[in-house]
Amino acid sequence: METISAKEIDRYLFDRNYLLVDVREPSEYRKKHIRGAICIPYDMLLQRIRGLRGTVPILYCDRGNLSMQAARELEEHGYRAISVVGGIRAYRGKYLEGSFLSGND
Repeated sequence: METISAKEIDRYLFDRNYLLVDVREPSEYRKKHIRGAICIPYDMLLQRIRGLRGTVPILYCDRGNLSMQAARELEEHGYRAISVVGGIRAYRGKYLEGSFLSGND
């Protein structure tokens, strides 16, 4: 299974070959996420991944555990997936978005 550090995310954000996927729940995504990421909760990932053929999903969660588990599952089903070590908590880039910016955290 492939992994990248949170500081490597920015270089993949605008590459059409990769898709940033937040595997947390929609409420967590709305509070804070990385620009360009789509929210596909972990329990729906296998159902929805078929529509993402042609791109490599880069998965992140809060701290990296759930995204690592998700990447393993996807690989067991024949998909290439990359997990972000440390999750969104480790991300220090300039592309954070969400309600936390307005103080509604």
